[in-house]
Amino acid sequence: MIDGTGKGAPGTGQRERQRGDGPRRQREIFDAALSLLAENGYERLTIEAVAERATVNKTTIYRWWPSKAALLGAALMGTPTLRFDVPDTGSLRGDLEALVEAILALLTKPPAADIAVAALAAAAHSPELAATARTFFADRLARENPVFERAAARGELPPDTDPTLLVDLLAGAVWVRVVLRQTPVGEDFARRTVSFVLDGVRPG
Repeated sequence: MIDGTGKGAPGTGQRERQRGDGPRRQREIFDAALSLLAENGYERLTIEAVAERATVNKTTIYRWWPSKAALLGAALMGTPTLRFDVPDTGSLRGDLEALVEAILALLTKPPAADIAVAALAAAAHSPELAATARTFFADRLARENPVFERAAARGELPPDTDPTLLVDLLAGAVWVRVVLRQTPVGEDFARRTVSFVLDGVRPG
């Protein structure tokens, strides 16, 4: 195609060079990969489809990531869609309730919910993605550690508390209720869940 200057209109590769293969390109590729994962699932996801949606050449993607598992792993680690702020309410109970609320929002509000559920299903079939999932959750726990460090300093937790187990109990309750059972949660779900974990279910 000839443009008004008499020169050929720039193709996709030229447009990429003009715009730069920097952070914006990566964000666009990550967004395309995650949206296609949520729409079609891991098995039907292709590098070609990601390239088309992100308007880049597939060679650009392969230059950075050798496989779709590598691309998705980078996208999951790099996207802000799956992030939430670590709370600091002044109490362990308040912080844990806020964490449960954040996980609930992550698993019930699109696009984060669709991406998270599709990524979990994909990790079950891809050892490479499973490794990324372990890294993702380890990074998440590291970000949440200040909650437990502050609680221990306030005397709200014994020194031998296992933060990983505590988070697993709370996050697991949300995953089972929302993703597996697919049943509604009440407005007091976070409070009741944290109460069960911290206080137990015995009378009194």
